Amino acid sequence: MERRTAFAPSDVAYFANLCHNCGECYYACPYTPPHEFAVNVPKLLAELRAQSYRECARPRWYGAGVALPALALCLVIFLAGTHENAPAAGQFYSVISHSTMVAIFGAATIFVAIALGASLMRFAKGPGASMDSKAFAQALRDAASLRYLSGGDSASSARRWFHHFTFYGFLLCFASTTSAAIDHYLLGLRAPYPFLSAPVLLGTLGGIGLLAGPAGLFFLKRHRDPLIVDSHQHRADAFFLAILFLTSLTGLLLLILRNWTAMNVLLRLHLAVVLALFLTMPYGKFVHGFYRFAALVRYAFEAASSAGRKAV
Repeated sequence: MERRTAFAPSDVAYFANLCHNCGECYYACPYTPPHEFAVNVPKLLAELRAQSYRECARPRWYGAGVALPALALCLVIFLAGTHENAPAAGQFYSVISHSTMVAIFGAATIFVAIALGASLMRFAKGPGASMDSKAFAQALRDAASLRYLSGGDSASSARRWFHHFTFYGFLLCFASTTSAAIDHYLLGLRAPYPFLSAPVLLGTLGGIGLLAGPAGLFFLKRHRDPLIVDSHQHRADAFFLAILFLTSLTGLLLLILRNWTAMNVLLRLHLAVVLALFLTMPYGKFVHGFYRFAALVRYAFEAASSAGRKAV
């Protein structure tokens, strides 16, 4: 804010997604309610962030209202046929063939990549959106460490840790899937994998992170000051945390019970939840990570440019 005397529309969306919603400005400002000016920057920026998700989302018809129908559709697709005879213990591909899984999730991945890419390009374009390698590296460090989410109080510290659990849990699960693909296509190994294999170890660690992180964030959200948040986002936030939690829970249960007859239903349920997570990624709370990183890149570039001008 100190670098600007005026804000263009693109600056407002950028600034809103740069905010980490710590709420400190609200408690430090003398003009917050019940003052007649009623300044409430955190709530306003939270509303603007949600607005940027809607306006930048591509395709436009794909909105938050599709979340629950998408989950219901995925459950119907994958739970169909659970009345069949139980497959051999641990034989995932006797429940759903590998080619079917690849076709479904391959198509979903392509859709998500195109939709997220289009949304991010729309958000990132605008004055000052340039960057260089140093700005990108600085933004990557800031995002990986959640530098601007730190604070002196216990709530800020807990919020940072639970974000770490969620973020790195998701990355570990992605690494597990990548490792499994390498084992399958390059090494000729087939699931289920041994408990001490890379896919299982990475998936287990990631699953634990995706249990602790979303559960902790949900608890903190329930106890945050309602004056500094956008209450209209509660449902979308809760769905996102719930779908992450269920992805992990069903995956860990599938690992533990993979040699039981319950594996048939658990595998279908896990795949349905994962597919629902994929289909709702382009429009929902998931995109805030991409938008915030883009805002951090722009901020790092502007900070470096400002420092260079002062040095000159």
